Amino acid sequence: MSAILNAVYNNYLAAYTPKPVTRYDAHKKEELRSVYDSIVKMNRDAPWYLPTTSKATQNYAVDLKENARELHNTIAQLGGLEEEGLFSKKSAYSSDEDVVSASYIGPQESDGPSPSLEVEVQSLASSQENLGYFLPDAKVNLPPDTYSFDIGINDMNYEFQFSVSGGETNRDIQERLIRLLNNSGIGIHADIEESDGHSAIRLTSEATGLSQGKDLLFTVSDDHTSKTPGTVAYLGMDYVTRQASNAELLVNGEKRSVPSNRLTVGKLFDISLKGISPEGSPVQIGLKTDVESLADNVTHLVGGYNEFMKAASSYLDSQAKSRQLVRELKGIALTYGTSLEPMGFTMAEDGTLDLDKDRLRKTAVESTDISETFHSLKTFSDMLLRKSDQVSLNPMNYVEKIMVAYKNPGHNFINPYATSAYSGMMFNGYC
Repeated sequence: MSAILNAVYNNYLAAYTPKPVTRYDAHKKEELRSVYDSIVKMNRDAPWYLPTTSKATQNYAVDLKENARELHNTIAQLGGLEEEGLFSKKSAYSSDEDVVSASYIGPQESDGPSPSLEVEVQSLASSQENLGYFLPDAKVNLPPDTYSFDIGINDMNYEFQFSVSGGETNRDIQERLIRLLNNSGIGIHADIEESDGHSAIRLTSEATGLSQGKDLLFTVSDDHTSKTPGTVAYLGMDYVTRQASNAELLVNGEKRSVPSNRLTVGKLFDISLKGISPEGSPVQIGLKTDVESLADNVTHLVGGYNEFMKAASSYLDSQAKSRQLVRELKGIALTYGTSLEPMGFTMAEDGTLDLDKDRLRKTAVESTDISETFHSLKTFSDMLLRKSDQVSLNPMNYVEKIMVAYKNPGHNFINPYATSAYSGMMFNGYC
């Protein structure tokens, strides 16, 4: 059941507001209990509202929730959950960002020399690609019926069913199957390849590389499907035009083969492979200076705030209460505007922030006590963290709702799940 719910959730996010999952999305039991207690406290005296049924409003509520989660994770990744983490978080550098990018995930305090490594990328990990037959935009040569086929991924089989009616064209069937596959969220991307007025379905795996003993990442078949077979052979979706392959690289001269273009080295660096190294020219990976690390952390903080502000502002014309969230975010920035200005911060008319990194570096270099100099910046990030947690906990606070009644003070019924109404919004179309 959990696998089904996870597939539904991932499908919803892929369609509306895809956000990356980080290690900060995993929580301990006591953290989840704290969230539950916060919801109970919030709802103790909250009024009763009619459920929200508008699809646009439902999408808006979930989008707010996910963008708030993203801001929380951005601040957490910068060390914002720690007392002095925002100022001490180290950043990694790469001598060639077009080939390898890196982030530092090791300990912030170390007695030994600054860690570094050399990476030479010989080949990138690739995904599997299937390309079907190129068919003319003419009447489909399949009798009207209900057809089905299976896609096998990681020992899991997914069956897809669709109907063919009289008068439909090959292109109609191809486009319908593409929508069906892309909305399924099973890790396969489908699109159309065109050539000389003909079109074919292309299937590409989101995953890359191959596990030992595996030849394919996915298979397409209708040999043992529940409905009428024949579409796989007709459309040619089982024809593999590119097999998945692992990334080949040298790390400090040691040969490695990994199934993904992202890997962790020595529990110190999280590196992403982006291109092929010129022969004999490895990329140098190491740690930036404290000043450069600080500048990077603050830049990411500003970027997280701006993305959240833009997400809220995008609903100003359609969701009246989004103005409340925009005002609150602007209020936080304006509260610290005077103290942040000497560090290179300026606010635009839309509420987003601009950062002069040269001015920030100059302030850091001239500072005798980083913690004291950037105390207001730390307080600003703490306020953003609290706001992101508040929105994530109850995005329905920024939705226009019809109030039914106030609860009887002191004699009310605690409804701890009222603020989680948006979770039902995601599943009501599947149940």
